[in-house]
Amino acid sequence: MSLNCATQLDEDDGEECYALTDASRLLVKDNPLSVTPFLLALLDPTLSQPWLHLSTWFQNDDRTPFETANGMALWEYAGHNPRFNNLFNDAMTSDARLVTSAVMEKCKGVFERLESLVDVGECTVFDLPHVVGDLEGSENVKYVGGDMFEAVPSADAVLLKCILHDWNDEECVKILGRCKEAITSKGSKKGKVIIIDMMVENHKGDEESTATQLCFDMLMMTLVTGREEVKRLG
Repeated sequence: MSLNCATQLDEDDGEECYALTDASRLLVKDNPLSVTPFLLALLDPTLSQPWLHLSTWFQNDDRTPFETANGMALWEYAGHNPRFNNLFNDAMTSDARLVTSAVMEKCKGVFERLESLVDVGECTVFDLPHVVGDLEGSENVKYVGGDMFEAVPSADAVLLKCILHDWNDEECVKILGRCKEAITSKGSKKGKVIIIDMMVENHKGDEESTATQLCFDMLMMTLVTGREEVKRLG
């Protein structure tokens, strides 16, 4: 019927009743894979207002509609606005839980035999200082503040989850260059860069999936300088 509900037969008495759909279950707060924070961020005026500035953006020299609406780039804005920074980080955390569960179910072998992993954006979580500044690590996880355009910590593998789609092609090449340095800094030739991102493709003829892909492609154009890739790397 919709994103929120569907009809089904009650298991006890067989009568027709309303029930949550698979999609709406992801909005239930006590669901471990809840993406409610992600939805709340998308609906926040900070991220929704840029869509209303597209026509103005076409007529100026700003890099993104987000910059037109908020006076600065998204990453700079997050560094100056604690409320939005927390909102955005919570959104990315909820998205990461959902994506990671799918990746570990379908692609677990990619992570086997790795002794160290740097997650950009022992296991090292590498992100901007204002993102990881208040976080505490553990025996197997540590948080490192820095800039992926300058250097990425050395590791057996570097994970880029929903990172490259935030940046233009030239910036992506620079990020990948830093990743190459990170996985070869100890002389190893067996390192790997693991990229998790959306592809704009329609091999299965699924119109809803294609619409979602194109929506995120537009979202990247509106909020940052990136896009969803239309062809596979390599």
